[in-house]
Amino acid sequence: MCCRGAERWLFLSRIKHLSVERDQFKKIADQLSITENTVRTRVNNLQKEGVLEICGLVDPATLPDHRVMIIGIKLTEMNLVEKGEEISRLKGVISVNVVTGRYDLMILVLFKKGFGLLEFYTQEISNIDGIGSVETFVVYKSYNLKVPYIF
Repeated sequence: MCCRGAERWLFLSRIKHLSVERDQFKKIADQLSITENTVRTRVNNLQKEGVLEICGLVDPATLPDHRVMIIGIKLTEMNLVEKGEEISRLKGVISVNVVTGRYDLMILVLFKKGFGLLEFYTQEISNIDGIGSVETFVVYKSYNLKVPYIF
C-alpha cells in the first residue's frame, strides 16, 4: 500500500498537479520533503491499487464536431450494477453512475461526427434489455469537464 490516512491525502493532493513532464516528481518530492524515488514508488503503488490513473484528458468543447450529453436511464429491472457495467462498455460512453431519484442510471456520452445520438440509441442502447425509458440532456456549456478521448 502507498501510504495511509492524512499522509495519503496529502500525497494525492500534490500529485494532482502531475503533467506529462516527469520533472513534476521532483517538485512534489521537494514539497513533501521526500525523495523523488519515494514519489515514483508511491505513484506506482497508487496505480497498482487502482487509486490513481494517469491519463490524457481532453476538453470536449474544444474538439470540432464533438458533443457531450448526459442521459438518464430508467430500468425495468433492479439489477442496477449489472446494467451499469453493461452500458459502460457501449461505444461513446465515458461514465455510468448508479443514482437515486427519478433515474436509475445517469451516463455521460461523447458523440462525434458520424456517431451521434441517433446512432447511439439505435445501434447501442437498443441492444440492452431492461431499459424502460431514457431522457437526454444536452450539455450546452460545461466547467472543469475533461474526459478521456475514447474514439
